[in-house]
Amino acid sequence: MAMSDPIADMLTRIRNGCRAKHPRVDIPRSKMKEEIARILRDEGFIEGYERLDVAGKGTIRIKLRYDSREQSIITGIERISKPGCRVYVGKNEIPRILAGLGISILSTSQGIHTGQQSRRLGIGGEVLCRVW
Repeated sequence: MAMSDPIADMLTRIRNGCRAKHPRVDIPRSKMKEEIARILRDEGFIEGYERLDVAGKGTIRIKLRYDSREQSIITGIERISKPGCRVYVGKNEIPRILAGLGISILSTSQGIHTGQQSRRLGIGGEVLCRVW
């Protein structure tokens, strides 16, 4: 069975892993998912990720991050642009998430960037998700 929205699947696996307090989650690998994982690591939402080959299939293993009280650093993660309803924004319309406490992730003509990076570069694009 083909997956209609692999990015939503990735975000759901991360959300469910955080709620169940798992130390890590495994996700089928793609370049876009790897870039999203890189941004989550760089912004401090996850501890890290690694590329694996499990049974001949590419996998990304994401190590989830928790605070000293065992609460997930990711309190919310939400898909914005969906296959049936794409959401595009211009450079002046990039959303700010919780007054800067969260991030939006955009797919732009110059790659996958956070909303802040896209503002700095002066480019808009498709809003993939928001994380806080």
